[in-house]
Amino acid sequence: MNLVKKKNKNLRLVTRAIVLLLLVSAVVYTIASKDNVKVLAVGDKAPNFELVDLEGNKHRLSDYKGEGVFLNFWGTWCAPCKKEMPYMENQHQAFEDKGVHILAVNIQESQLKVETFRDQYGLTFPIAIDKDKSVMEAYNVVPLPTTVLINKDGEIEKIITREMTEDEIISFMESIQP
Repeated sequence: MNLVKKKNKNLRLVTRAIVLLLLVSAVVYTIASKDNVKVLAVGDKAPNFELVDLEGNKHRLSDYKGEGVFLNFWGTWCAPCKKEMPYMENQHQAFEDKGVHILAVNIQESQLKVETFRDQYGLTFPIAIDKDKSVMEAYNVVPLPTTVLINKDGEIEKIITREMTEDEIISFMESIQP
């Protein structure tokens, strides 16, 4: 009987050691992998990308060299996104001829859902869908909405991670006007 208890005790000890080793390994891996992710900051060169909008047009950030880009990451389910989209549409109309462009990047939703949203809000600026989240990951986007202001030199001027008022949108677009 003592031998059975001793074997069970040893088995529990080995099991606990393995679980502890796995936990420590997971923590070390998590810390090490975070060091490989470059977090973007004001003044950094904005990562180039290529996305196709709802009309089938390709948009590369590099195509906007010499102009300001108001890069907005959003989702159809996002309440703050719904509030700021009409403001963005108003300012798209006002700033389009001034060298400031809005490019809205939807995160992984269906074409039909995004088109329905666009039509419901009467949006005319380009909207692309980041189907594999590659642009979202390149820009380290966590909350939606997130807007990245990119100046004429392709550098990040500001990163906004919250809902914006129309006055703020006007001010932000003025700040990246070439």
